[in-house]
Amino acid sequence: MIITDTHTHLYSEAFEDDRDEVIKKAIENNIKRFFIPAIDSEYTQSMYELERKYPDNVFLMMGLHPTHVKENFEEELKHVEAELEKRSFYAVGEIGIDLYWDKSTLDIQKEAFKRQIRLAKQYELPIVIHCREAFDEIFDVLEAEKDEQLYGIFHCFTGNQQQAMRALSYNMKLGIGGVVTFKNGGIDKFMDQIPIENIVLETDAPYLAPAPYRGKRNDPIYILRVVEKLANIYRISKEKVAEITTRNSREIFGI
Repeated sequence: MIITDTHTHLYSEAFEDDRDEVIKKAIENNIKRFFIPAIDSEYTQSMYELERKYPDNVFLMMGLHPTHVKENFEEELKHVEAELEKRSFYAVGEIGIDLYWDKSTLDIQKEAFKRQIRLAKQYELPIVIHCREAFDEIFDVLEAEKDEQLYGIFHCFTGNQQQAMRALSYNMKLGIGGVVTFKNGGIDKFMDQIPIENIVLETDAPYLAPAPYRGKRNDPIYILRVVEKLANIYRISKEKVAEITTRNSREIFGI
């Protein structure tokens, strides 16, 4: 059994004291593939160091996170472009729109999102979308950019069933993590209406730990709680959940 975590910030400062121990524990429990989203240029070297240390387990994305789209976003996008030109990545992400923290940057967030979608198409890569309180805005951009080259993952999906179906219509898979275990998370109520072939697993570690660890640091090994929850929802074995979702991740990332 191989479990794939399609979204984890293992380079985060939250793992500074025990990163190797955390990764080793996950690998020992069959969590063997970690896809690492970018945030901004300040984290690039940390990502590369992680990849060097775990070349068989760590797979990198490149992009500018929407909450880091600031006055210097042009400079940051140049960094993204330069890195994509320099070496290979498995996705452009995480990118998107976040209106939870700052609504005033909506226009430049949309601009950065559009331009990074076009970079993904240029390099024939999937996109990994961050969406927080911005479904309408995200869908507007996806509608404008919709074509055969557009595909990827709607990371940390927290919407309703109608939004889930619309996300799938843009050739996205849904990234399902700790939220599916939350008592009032909502998505567990309709997950059985979404074919499991359309979802991938993720932790978003160190954020969004599943129940009963909610509020604590999310560790990669907690993805086992997500596997268990989905096995109950789909009424299949945990091994089958791991097998199908890992296969889905291969479809997206090509490895």
